[in-house]
This record gives sequence, structure tokens and C-alpha cells, in this order.
Amino acid sequence: MKNILVIIITNFFLCFEAVLSFATTTKVYPAPNSIHNAINNAHKGDTLLLQNGTYKEHDLVIQKKITIIGNGYPVIDAEKKYQAFLVYNDSVTIHGLEIINTGNASMTDMAGIRIVNAKCVTLSNNKLINNTFGIYLQNATQCCILDNTIHSDFKDSINGGNGIHAWKSDHLFIKGNTISGHRDGIYFEFVTDSRIAGNISYSNARYGLHFMFSHNDMYMGNTFKDNGAGVVVMFSKGVVMYNNDFIDNWGAASYGLLLKEISDCKIDHNRFTKNTVGIHMEGTTRADVKHNLFQDNGWAIHVQASCSGSNFLGNNFIGNSFDVATNGTLMLNYFNNNYWDKYDGYDLDKNNIGDVPYYPVSLYSVISEKIPSAMILYHSFLTDIMDKVEKVMPTMIPDKLKDDNPMMKKIKL
Repeated sequence: MKNILVIIITNFFLCFEAVLSFATTTKVYPAPNSIHNAINNAHKGDTLLLQNGTYKEHDLVIQKKITIIGNGYPVIDAEKKYQAFLVYNDSVTIHGLEIINTGNASMTDMAGIRIVNAKCVTLSNNKLINNTFGIYLQNATQCCILDNTIHSDFKDSINGGNGIHAWKSDHLFIKGNTISGHRDGIYFEFVTDSRIAGNISYSNARYGLHFMFSHNDMYMGNTFKDNGAGVVVMFSKGVVMYNNDFIDNWGAASYGLLLKEISDCKIDHNRFTKNTVGIHMEGTTRADVKHNLFQDNGWAIHVQASCSGSNFLGNNFIGNSFDVATNGTLMLNYFNNNYWDKYDGYDLDKNNIGDVPYYPVSLYSVISEKIPSAMILYHSFLTDIMDKVEKVMPTMIPDKLKDDNPMMKKIKL
């Protein structure tokens, strides 16, 4: 019995080595249908080395395990009519290509690289320029999207697509990409257990990152700058948001982070700087907002009356026009041990905790929430008088929205 087992294992490794020995590397040069022909002639495990130049080819279908590597960023031009690569097989690698000018169709989301019903696909160090959709993942699993540059000159959210678009996928790893000029930088719909790390998403028409019905994902170490809005997380649960930068997301309806109908999320060690609103929350339950910096925003946090069970602990609020705003009088969330630069209380026992509570909602933020045009009088002598009177005789601000233990010094984050 042992001898038979040894023979089986030996034959397995001999066959495996034989398969590897047949894997070849083929150089491909610019010519009509040269990539098509190379893919058709390749065997499982082969590598295609595309040489520098321009290839006017499209709808390059990959249905076998191969590796495509570019030498000097060869250009694959879809001529503004077609898609470029369509990947239908597991364990495909595409590295070092410049893919440009996919078409724009009403019935098809045309992409530079589309992955369909495949797993363990790796796309790395590619340039995807002026494509409707840069990278499109459909029912993909365990795929890695690494260190790509994805840019489009579409200036509106109607004709443009998303830089990285993922639908009904899981266990994705999206790291180190730079994405700009698209509708959404990164879009997740029905995507679970995935990681988004170290990306820069800027100057996109709508959102830097957009979640819909996507659970138990994490995004960390990313920068979302100068987008229509920074990040939107909607109808999702268990999302972790750690160590990200939300910068310069300005506009009448713009936010650093918008949370809508989500639950059980963690927002930790992020920096919200120079946004119209740092965080806007609607229908949010059990969110932990801890150890974040809110600096130089119009409003640091909007907490709508539909939110409950969230904790705001150990955050720094510095230089914001308004620290907190709400549209209701009942507050079902908890603020504690935050630093507020507008706090003018005292600390007689010198324990670095204020002896009187801080009420972060100012009267004028309540008024401007109900009458937006009242902002024209902001910083006037009248508003100062109104805020001081409200502190002495509170009538309009929610008395339950307070920090009972405000910190006297900035918290080291």
C-alpha cells in the first residue's frame, strides 16, 4: 500500500513538472491582431511579453490561465468603440500595460479590463486612461488590483463610469491605486469581506469611494481628496474605516463621509480636514467614532435624529465652523472624552477633564439647519449675542447632546 502511495505522489509531481516545462514565454510585437493570435495560440501557464508600441485591438477574450506583461507600457487602444480585455478564467495576471479609449454604450458598461466569474486574477502596475470604466469586476473572488493608475477625462457623472467597479464579488484586495476623473473612484455593490488600502482617489465627479449593500469590508490608509463627496457608505453593515484622509471635499451637498442606513461600523483614527461636512449620518446605528481629527470643516458632524446607539469618543474638534449639528431635539447617541477647541470651561482639579459639560451644538447651527440662508449672518455680532444668551437660558439646543467629560488638551492620536 505504501509503495502504491509513493508511486501516485511521484507521478503527480512528474506530471506537474511536465506541465511547468511546457509553459513558455512569447514575445508579441505590434501588428494586426497580434495579441488576439498570441492569446489563441497560448497554452495554460504561458506568458505573453508585449513589446513597446501601440496595438489597436479590442475585445481580447482570455479563457485560459496566462500572464500578460508589458515591456515599456505598450498601448492597447480600443479606439473609443470597444472594450479591451475580457477575463473569464482564474489566475490570470495582467501587468504593465497602458489601456486607453474604451467605448461608451448605453447597454454595456465598457471597461479597460473586465473580470467575469473568475477568481485569483491579478491586475498590477497598469495605466488605464480615458476608459468609461477602468476595471470592472463581476462575480469575482480573491482578485488583487494593485498599483494601477486609472484616469478619465469624463467631466460629468452621466456619461462617465467608475474607476474600479465591483459587483457581487468577495475577498477583493484593492491596494495602491491612483484614481481620478471618473464618476466614482471605487464603487462596491454587493461586495463582501474585501479590503481597500493605500489608494488615492481624487477629483472624481461624484464620490471617491461608494458602498452599496456591501458588508464586512475594510478601507484603510486611503486619501479621498477634492471629490464631489469623499466617501458614501449606504445600506451596509460591519464596515471598518481606519486611518484615512478626507480632504477638500467641498460643495453644497458635499461630505467627507456620508453614512446612510448602516449599522455596526467603526470609524477610527481618520482625519477629516477642510470638508463642507466631515461626517453626515442618517439612519446610522451602533457606529463607533473614535480617535479621529475634525479640523477646519464647515460642520464637523451632522447627526440626524434618525441615528441611535453611536459613540463619539476621544476625537479632536479643531477650527470647525460648527462642531455638531442635528435636526432633532432627542439625542440617542453618546459623546464623551472629546477635545473641543471652543470649550471655555474650567478644570479645578487639574485632571485634564473639564468640570462642566460641553454642549457642541450652537444655537446658530440649529437655526441654519432650519433656514440655510441664515448663514449669511454667520460671524456677525448678532450671532454671538444669540449663542451667549442660549448658553445662559437654553431653549433650542438638544440638552441631551453633550460631552460630560470634555478634554482640556488635544488628544494624541
